[in-house]
Amino acid sequence: MKAAVVDPEARTVRAGAGLSWGELDAATQEHGLAVTGGRVTTTGVTGFTLGSGSGWLERAMGLAPDNLVAARMVAADGRAVAVTAQDEPELLWALKGGGGNFGVVTEMTFSLMPVGPMVTGGMRMYPFERAGEVLRAYRDAMAGASDALCGGVALLCAPPLDFVPEAVRGKPIVAVIVLWAGAPEDAEAGLAPLAALGAPAMDLVGPMPYVAVQGLLDAGNPYGVHREYPAGGFLDVLTDDAVDAVVGLAAAPPSPQTVIVLQPMGGAYARVADDATPLGHRGADWAYQLLAQWERPEDDARLRDWVRDARDRLSGSRVDVSFANFVPGDDRVEVAYAPAALERLRAVKRAWDPGNVFRHNHNIAP
Repeated sequence: MKAAVVDPEARTVRAGAGLSWGELDAATQEHGLAVTGGRVTTTGVTGFTLGSGSGWLERAMGLAPDNLVAARMVAADGRAVAVTAQDEPELLWALKGGGGNFGVVTEMTFSLMPVGPMVTGGMRMYPFERAGEVLRAYRDAMAGASDALCGGVALLCAPPLDFVPEAVRGKPIVAVIVLWAGAPEDAEAGLAPLAALGAPAMDLVGPMPYVAVQGLLDAGNPYGVHREYPAGGFLDVLTDDAVDAVVGLAAAPPSPQTVIVLQPMGGAYARVADDATPLGHRGADWAYQLLAQWERPEDDARLRDWVRDARDRLSGSRVDVSFANFVPGDDRVEVAYAPAALERLRAVKRAWDPGNVFRHNHNIAP
């Protein structure tokens, strides 16, 4: 379950269901290859892919499930099933974002693209006082940027790391994640639009290992026993009102570990047909993720209320569809899929799990 078998000639990897993205990236980077992976290295490969697969590389190569070419699964009746586009096309389609509703996935095969081992990337930190200005400039810069210019913006509390000035630690900052996924010789020109953001307080962008870029948010999302509540959605456009709402929310986070991420979409993500996966809504310019994390059970109601309120404040700009992995557990799964996709998923569910054995999830009823 922890095996990662890379075929550098075919540019594919067979990934065991127990792998984290940090482990899979390490294996594929031995060959200078990658697939869109989680923004935190401890994220599990399988659950990430089944529920959305949104990561830094999505502008260059789409979501993780867009690159899922095969899988192995144990069905509700105990059968071991090889899932391919030739043998089980509807089941493969359902696994590209339909969640853990259809069986126990034991292995996934992904297509890969050349990225790394060294890339131009990193993080630029801006003082929170400039948050609105930076977000607007980033929005405008990404509108005409190359598909190979990947990344996003994280609004979070500065972690207590050695390279972070002590006076800033624990306070809200704006972190622009940068990853150039194109030819190395084109990186300088490719990053040029980001000059419009102005001088950062701290510039950590330069040549670095791809795996280091993948781990940039690890410190703000510590692994271990903690409580969390996610939500997310799409923005057809990142309006000035939406920027103001995000800045207002990030100015008073409910916990030091709460993170808001804004992701520019477009590129390879937008070129995938809406019906190629269950996820759809490829026309959105932006997506957002809200992740509240905390330690004490007595804070549950307060943190969850904050996330719900934050989602409501963004709903004026938000299409009422979200990635399944960012649908809160007490929300209806219907918000994750368009009606036609949901009905198609239900048909696959009826074919593979009519008794709804796999129901402790974002459940799609037969």
